[in-house]
Amino acid sequence: MTSAEGKSRLALVDDDPLFRESLAANLGDAGFEVREFADGEAFLAGMEAETYRPDLLLLDWRMPGMNGIEVLRRLREEGLEFPVIFLTALQDQIYEETALSTGAVDYVEKSRSFGILLARINLIRGSGKLPGTNADGDDSNDPPPLAVGELELQPAAGKALWRGREIDLTVTEFQMVCTLAERAGKNVRYRELYDLVHGKGFIAGDGGEGYRANMRTFMKRIRQKFRAADERFDQIENYPGFGYRWRRDDPKTP
Repeated sequence: MTSAEGKSRLALVDDDPLFRESLAANLGDAGFEVREFADGEAFLAGMEAETYRPDLLLLDWRMPGMNGIEVLRRLREEGLEFPVIFLTALQDQIYEETALSTGAVDYVEKSRSFGILLARINLIRGSGKLPGTNADGDDSNDPPPLAVGELELQPAAGKALWRGREIDLTVTEFQMVCTLAERAGKNVRYRELYDLVHGKGFIAGDGGEGYRANMRTFMKRIRQKFRAADERFDQIENYPGFGYRWRRDDPKTP
């Protein structure tokens, strides 16, 4: 669902009125139609009354009454599948893992700049999961499909298929698989992959190398999704101390 002007409709649910006002203004300047809600109950009331359907939801976690993860669960239980980005001050990795496993497509800390949030939204646009972003119907600039062995990637639609079966990846997971597949047979550093999640230079975990533990969590989840479709899946190889690579089924590859 898009506005009459063809703009993507964003819902912003956050109990901080100053934060909502500032972010809504920036999103409006970036070309989005934004509707604000002070809490999860008010947002869900609009959903139940069928008076409003956003293309994308920006959702705070810690709010009075119903928290963000409860809102997300209610949406998914009711079959509402529009993408959700958590936008929160909570930095512990467990919150990010819970958000993604519950059905969010991304998790952005409030300390990050507006440019980072806009880049994440544009990743969803590029995946085809955000309606109203190609109102003129021109898909001439869409990236072409990519096939590597049994893997087929469709960046314009945000789809990954393994042996013909679609793998349900989040936007960030899809970007990681694309990066590995585009350089199949070559090693990709932990840091480069993690930059797809939080942007360049972000410090996570304990010390400057803490992001490696986060990357292991991401890759474990990606492997699990592929193995749910094919229990013999073993294309993602780990090189401890360096990173990962997508294995090519090519005897000439060292």
